[in-house]
Amino acid sequence: MSPFLAKLREKVGSELIMLPSVSGFVFDGDGRVLMASHGDVHRWAAPGGGVDPDERPEDAVVRELQEELGIDVEVRGLIGVYGGPAFRTVYPNGHQVGYVIAAYGCVIVAGEPKPDGVEINDYRWVSEEELAGLRTTAWTPLVAPQAFAWWRAHAG
Repeated sequence: MSPFLAKLREKVGSELIMLPSVSGFVFDGDGRVLMASHGDVHRWAAPGGGVDPDERPEDAVVRELQEELGIDVEVRGLIGVYGGPAFRTVYPNGHQVGYVIAAYGCVIVAGEPKPDGVEINDYRWVSEEELAGLRTTAWTPLVAPQAFAWWRAHAG
C-alpha cells in the first residue's frame, strides 16, 4: 500500500474508495499475455496497481511492472479505460475499492519476470484460449478479449 493510500485509509477506514489504477497487458512474440497471480486475492490478472498522486498513468504501469515483476516494459498504447461493478473489490482486511483501470499494451524491453513475493506470487504466459481456464479477477474476462484484439491489430 502506498503512503498516500495508507494515509487515506487512516481517515476513511474500510469504506469504499475509488482508485485510479493501471494494468499492463504484456505480450510476447507469440501473442501470449503475461498473467500474474495476485497474493491478496489469489486470482490471475494482468499486473498493475495504483496511480500515485501527480503520476502519469503510463509512468505508473512502467513502475508497477518493475516493482512487482522486475521487468522493464515499453508501453505500446492504451487499450482502454474500464470501471464498473466488476472492478469493485473487497480485500480480506475489509477494505473496499472501486478501481478505474487504464489498460496498456506493453512489451518487455529488459529483464525476466520474477514475482516480488509480496503482491505477486507467480506468473505465466498464456494464450487467449488458455486464459479461459484460469481463476481470474472478475474484470479480467471483460478486458482480456479487448486486449488480445488490440494486440492483434497493433502487433505488426
